[in-house]
Amino acid sequence: MAMKFLLALIFSISFNSIATADEYQPGYSRTRTCTRNEYKEEYFPGTEESPGYVESWTETVVVPCSTTGRSTKQARPSSKQTDNTDNNDCRDGSIIGGLLGAGLTMSGTRGKDRWWAVPAGGAAGAMVGCSLDGG
Repeated sequence: MAMKFLLALIFSISFNSIATADEYQPGYSRTRTCTRNEYKEEYFPGTEESPGYVESWTETVVVPCSTTGRSTKQARPSSKQTDNTDNNDCRDGSIIGGLLGAGLTMSGTRGKDRWWAVPAGGAAGAMVGCSLDGG
């Protein structure tokens, strides 16, 4: 009995989610501060007796956190995208043109030339039928 209880306790503890720094848990607040180091320079002009000099330092500045973590730029609203899909369907014209082209070459050729003329006529007829059908 104690072994089953111990096993159930181990499983219940191991399957609980552990909250990380950026994870949101319902009922709790979440804060995250994003910073950036900025390089600054200030020039102090000099005189003839005392030369001028440049003083430089870096400052840590709080910036808005981005959702991706890579950029703080706001996404531009997307413009209306046009769909460039070709809706011209020429299957019917291709089938009819192929059959007519093969039929015409079948009736116009004799002997050994039929083996290449009929497929060529079918292909040519299919192309003409497709262009006539609107494709």
